[in-house]
Amino acid sequence: MTTFLNATDIAQIVGRLGLGRFWPRLVDYLRQDFERWEAFHKSPRFARHSPVGVIELMPTSDGDSFAFKYVNGHPGNARLGLQTVVGFGALADIATGYPLLLADMTLATALRTAAISALAARHLARPDSRTMALIGLGAQSEFQASAFQSVLGIDRLRVFDIDEEATDKFERNMAGSPLSIVRCGDARSAAAGADIVTTITADKKFATILTEDMIAPGTHINAVGGDCPGKTELARALLLRSDIYVEYAPQTRIEGEIQQLDADHPVTELHDVVAGRRPGRVAPDSITIFDSVGFAIEDFSVLRLLRDLAHETGIGRKIELIAEPENPKDLFSLLRPFEAQARRDERRRAPAPLAN
Repeated sequence: MTTFLNATDIAQIVGRLGLGRFWPRLVDYLRQDFERWEAFHKSPRFARHSPVGVIELMPTSDGDSFAFKYVNGHPGNARLGLQTVVGFGALADIATGYPLLLADMTLATALRTAAISALAARHLARPDSRTMALIGLGAQSEFQASAFQSVLGIDRLRVFDIDEEATDKFERNMAGSPLSIVRCGDARSAAAGADIVTTITADKKFATILTEDMIAPGTHINAVGGDCPGKTELARALLLRSDIYVEYAPQTRIEGEIQQLDADHPVTELHDVVAGRRPGRVAPDSITIFDSVGFAIEDFSVLRLLRDLAHETGIGRKIELIAEPENPKDLFSLLRPFEAQARRDERRRAPAPLAN
């Protein structure tokens, strides 16, 4: 039997722990997996692009477990009353091939995206960072704010979105949090005075949300919105002025901010920083960029955590996801009761023989 977690189950698990305990635990699972980066099979995700969006499959394995995520990105979905991003994922046992966990990844992806941002900022932002700008207040914004408050101690937010209703939604969801929130009239004013700038806009196009003159020395940029070919948020001149960190360079060069740069432009993969093989921030006045597009190992980490928390909390349910005949060599036996019933039904429907 396979453990199944829907979005409500995952929300209940997070609620049982509380966000203050959940974020550090997820960040630690990510840290553990990034430190053993070489144990994983890695490849850029498979993507099927269309004029209206993208559907992707993101697999990876550490030799003991195999995980994958199905995920989409359709910016126009909001006009249909649908979410821009949805997904589901699975964790399977390599030794048997049996699926251990099937889970919603819409909520889980939002959680792991914010957690990897916080893990990167722990190494790349100045230790005294307390103010963050959030530019783009869609579905991911509250997760970023909550994770940075819990993991890095951010206590002041400067926020901007072109949609006033998105800003209203953000403020409602963050009501009661210890964060001080300042609404700004544009991206430039939001970035002014921020130690960390997070960009998470949704438009599927080459955009320039941040220009070089908007960013002060010493700023860390958490660039989350540029995550597919043809979609960016940062000016090329800003990239050239900054130290750039990525998850998996072969994928980020296709999908991230660095698709604007030459193929040999130097970048540092985050796992090398987390494991201590490469430095993170090298000077107080350096501008650092985490060019985050999401990577399958992050989904592996959150699925691994959800499996463990489902066991610890007893939340979730067992489902018969795959065929499990009593005799594993007799798969056809699953059909026999229904075939027999079909024959009985056929006999009942047949006309009675005419009397002589």
